Amino acid sequence: MSVLATAHGLVRACHPEPTVAVTGVSVALAAAVGRGPGGAAAVGAAVLAGQLSVGWSNDYFDRHRDVRIGRADKPVAVGTVSPAVIRAAIAVAVLAVGPLSLLSGPVAGALHLGAVGSAWSYNLRLKATALSVVPYAVSFGLLPAFVTAGLAGRPVVGWLVAAGALLGSGAHFANVLPDLDDDLRTGVRGLPHRLGAGPSRLAAAVLLLAASVVLASGPPGQAGVLGLGAVAVAGVVGLGGLLVGRRPGSHAAFRAVLIIAAVDVVLLLVSGAEVG
Repeated sequence: MSVLATAHGLVRACHPEPTVAVTGVSVALAAAVGRGPGGAAAVGAAVLAGQLSVGWSNDYFDRHRDVRIGRADKPVAVGTVSPAVIRAAIAVAVLAVGPLSLLSGPVAGALHLGAVGSAWSYNLRLKATALSVVPYAVSFGLLPAFVTAGLAGRPVVGWLVAAGALLGSGAHFANVLPDLDDDLRTGVRGLPHRLGAGPSRLAAAVLLLAASVVLASGPPGQAGVLGLGAVAVAGVVGLGGLLVGRRPGSHAAFRAVLIIAAVDVVLLLVSGAEVG
C-alpha cells in the first residue's frame, strides 16, 4: 500500500470533521480570550494532538465491530490502514500531547490532559454504559478551562466550564443518533441507546439550549441583544425541529440540534471575548 493511501486513511480514521472543528474552536477561543498568537498556536497544537489520539483510538478499538456491520467508511476496518500503523500513530499523538499541553503552563496542561484522558475513557469502556455522557461533559467542560487557565493570573471561569459541559453532553446525544441501530446490533448500549431516539433528540436539544442560556447570561456584558436573540433562535429552532421531527423518516430534529450547536459555538467565542 502506498504512503499516500496510508496517509489518506489516517486522515479519515482520525474523525476529521470533529477533530478540525474542536481544534478550530479552541484556537478561536484562545484568540478571543487574549492568549495571543503564540498561546493560540500552543492551544491548537495540544488540542490537535489530543483529538488525533482520541479519533485514532476510537477507530482502532472499534475495528472488529466496524467489520461486523460493514462500515466501508472506516479505514482500519477495510484495511486501508493496518492496525500496526494506527497503533504507531496513536503512540506518536499520545507522546506529543503531554509536552504540547504543558506549553500553556502546568495547571492548564493538567486540565487538558484530564480532558484527553476523559475522552479515552469513553473509547475504552464508557461508551457502552449508562455513563457514556460523562466523558463528553468532563472533556468539553475542561477544554475552555484549559484555554483560560493559560492566561497568567486568570482563574478557571466556572460558567464557561458549565457551558462547555452542557455543549459536550448535547453533542453526545446528537452524535450518536445516526448510529443507534448499528451500535445496538453490536452490543453498544450507551445512555442514548437506553433512552431511545426520541428522548435522545429531546435531551440533545434541551442540553444545547441550556448551554445557550449559560453562554448568554454568564459574562457581565453578554446578556444583551445578541445573547437574548441567540437564545430565542435556539429555542424556536429546537422546538420546531422536535415537532417536525416526529414525522417518520424526518431528519428535522437532528438538523435543529446541529443549528443550536452552531449558535452555541458562536456564543462561546463571543463569551470568550468577554472573559478576555
